[in-house]
Amino acid sequence: AGPPAAGPVRSASMTSPSTPDQHRPPGAGDGDHADEDSEDRKDGQGAVGGASATGGAAWVDRPGHRRWLASETDRLLAFSVGSVDPDGGFGWLDDDGRLTAGRAVETWISTRMTHVFAVGHLLGIPGCAPLVDHGVTALRTVLADDVNGGWYAAADQRNDGEKRAYEHAFVLLAASSATIAGRPGARELLADAGAVILDHFWDEPRGVLVDVWDRSWTAREPYGGANANMHAVEAFLAAADSTGDATWRERALRIVGFFVDRHARAHDWRIPEHFDAAWNELADFNREQPAHPFRPYGATIGHGFEWARLCLHLHASLADGAPEWLVEAARGLFDRAVADGWRDDGFVYTTDWSGHPVVEDRLHWVVCEAVAAAAALARVTGEPLYEARYRQWWDVAERFFVDRRRGSWRAQLDGRNRPAATVWSGKPDTYHAFQATLLPRLPLHPSLAASVAAGAIQTCC
Repeated sequence: AGPPAAGPVRSASMTSPSTPDQHRPPGAGDGDHADEDSEDRKDGQGAVGGASATGGAAWVDRPGHRRWLASETDRLLAFSVGSVDPDGGFGWLDDDGRLTAGRAVETWISTRMTHVFAVGHLLGIPGCAPLVDHGVTALRTVLADDVNGGWYAAADQRNDGEKRAYEHAFVLLAASSATIAGRPGARELLADAGAVILDHFWDEPRGVLVDVWDRSWTAREPYGGANANMHAVEAFLAAADSTGDATWRERALRIVGFFVDRHARAHDWRIPEHFDAAWNELADFNREQPAHPFRPYGATIGHGFEWARLCLHLHASLADGAPEWLVEAARGLFDRAVADGWRDDGFVYTTDWSGHPVVEDRLHWVVCEAVAAAAALARVTGEPLYEARYRQWWDVAERFFVDRRRGSWRAQLDGRNRPAATVWSGKPDTYHAFQATLLPRLPLHPSLAASVAAGAIQTCC
């Protein structure tokens, strides 16, 4: 399938990466535009809201901050258009937003970008709809195994590729968002993704996803991972909203119960990431590859924030049936990630099981998840600490990660906040940063695409 004919139209708020002079300075006007009529919202159904001991109304209640977030949403969408691969799907972008030559289209990027463009379409950004369709088509063709079912990890692995839960969770998320956006073929893709996950990855007795199968679903890797299961929680909540099947929420709760309430709680809220085939913890897994992008040794700071936020989404989605330990867990995970990972100007990537840094480089997705978790906890608790962290970490993101000259965000910095590429090269996708600009302006339930479709997003004025 060829590329779509158009991408998102750059409106006045969709700043081109090549024109940094159009960017309004961080915080400009915030002091003059506080929303004096805003009310505290602590039930998880509004945006952050409320007054703050850090100085007046919360940032997300200020039109100036909402404008900044909306502008960054638009800028990231504009950059993302460059990821369209003419042969199908979306590819890995370099630092200037160009497709990386010689690199095959990968399913995890294509699914995440399909999700991003589906949300862009729901936001009303012209040009996103054909990009969603481009992604759905790739997931029905070049990335799909039409013999055995499921999806390859990449387009060049059709003959011997493995099937991984990580990618399949994102297929479910992309299909859910595209379905909510009303795109052709999305509902069928959603049904297929749900069936493959339940038939091959879902371990019903334990309530978790197994990690990797071979192409024909006959041999399973003797490994279980928290990372794929974490993203499955997000995808399952989206699937519940897009299908109306509340069983997906029950499965999400079982996953969180296993990894967070059982295992993270036992490790002072540090999350064990790696397990053997019988789900015994592998504390030393990948000690020789501490900077692995998907399976690093030790505790991953950004996942502490991500699980914390997902606990709160799950709590809101279950409403009166939600166990209260979900909020307790969110606080514990957040506090542990801050205590172990935060330095004065950024977060380390990983720590050992005593909280000592292992990989001190800073990854953009970690601060994205920290911002989103702070916003979620501010919303649920109303406590000013979380608003203070929210502001502090947006300042860090703007100062070090947001790339006003070349576009998008720098994916990785070293321990002194200088560009680095030992874990991630280029700017593979915009999923984490894009969501960080939206989640503070949305309720915790329903899921992101469903909330945007319902018109729940807070606008600048």
